[in-house]
Amino acid sequence: MSDVRHVLVLPDREAAEEVARELADRFGVPEDPQLVRDALAGEDDAEDAQWLVVVEDPAGRLDASALDAFAAEYEGWLEAP
Repeated sequence: MSDVRHVLVLPDREAAEEVARELADRFGVPEDPQLVRDALAGEDDAEDAQWLVVVEDPAGRLDASALDAFAAEYEGWLEAP
């Protein structure tokens, strides 16, 4: 089985950091997720950057629809693989 990687897209850094902290509590994610700033194409203003929370799921046990609903609580979404 290949490693699964989930990417949650959040509107700002604060939301991304909160989601990263909550992932361990809600989903039992063992490793700290990676936070990545994703500047929107053509935008120079840092305020227009989205933040990505990258979750490694080597066992493929996380439920994509549950992750999407979780991200939606923070005005985000789960990026389609």
